[in-house]
Amino acid sequence: MSIIVVQKQMLIIFAMILIGVFVFKRKHLSNASARDLSWLIVNITNPITLLCAALREEEKVSHGEVGMAFLAFGIMYVILIVSAHLIQLMLRVPKGTGYAYRMLAIFGNVGFIGIPFANAVLGPKSLIFVTICGLSFTMVFYTYGFADLGMAAAKQNPGTTREKISLKKLINSGTVLAIITIAIYLSDVRVPESLQSFLTYIGNCTTFLSMVVLGISVAQMVPREVFSSWRLYVFVILRQILIPILTVYLLAPVIESKLLLSTVAVMVSMPAANLSLMTAKLMNVKEDLISAGIILTTVTSIITIPIVMMFVPV
Repeated sequence: MSIIVVQKQMLIIFAMILIGVFVFKRKHLSNASARDLSWLIVNITNPITLLCAALREEEKVSHGEVGMAFLAFGIMYVILIVSAHLIQLMLRVPKGTGYAYRMLAIFGNVGFIGIPFANAVLGPKSLIFVTICGLSFTMVFYTYGFADLGMAAAKQNPGTTREKISLKKLINSGTVLAIITIAIYLSDVRVPESLQSFLTYIGNCTTFLSMVVLGISVAQMVPREVFSSWRLYVFVILRQILIPILTVYLLAPVIESKLLLSTVAVMVSMPAANLSLMTAKLMNVKEDLISAGIILTTVTSIITIPIVMMFVPV
């Protein structure tokens, strides 16, 4: 993998974040604006981005490869969930902040950064596997992630009525569109070009808007909050290097497709997802630690992703 390609992708991301910082500093957008944008991204544009990624993929792989990809990413998320709790114990995180480390450890930016990144470094043939990873991410985030942040919200806002998490409440735009996407792909349904264009216009808003929201959070942070926490540096070593390498070695014996294995390596190495930040903001959950983790993992991914890719069997 060319480090120049990685750096170019990161520079694009940082430039969009800086726009968010600028518009907040100039008072063109506020925290209230960021909350409204977060609702729009979490419930509409992000799920549609995933759907568009599947619709754009013209070269179909066999059902067997699709099944193997779902299995591989399913195992990947099991590893990440278990690892998240182990990291929390190893770092002895302060009480009440465990949810932030779990969000950072489990949910990588497989959509906003992952799709263009994989396309650039692995080629367009990898996008079908990226799409399947995105579907897995969506199912885990809109269930496990929502439940975890919901419990954190109840603890941080004791004055509000604590609602019980139910399966009915976990049915939302993210999970519904994920199921629709799977059904469309497996049944090879052809979507009208006008509808595909409509969805593409909406989905294309996601990356920029999400980075603007992240920039608004960055604008309100003191730099030392990001770069002075020793726990976050240890977290980066564990989550962004050791765990991805472990995941690759666990899956290598059962995955025949080198492209699929490389895609898994890239996806598990992605920096922390800003969707966690936007959802936390939406639920009135304290998000400063999540913001710091996103920034640090994004900065260090220029180094950590190439390191992980060195351990992918060729």
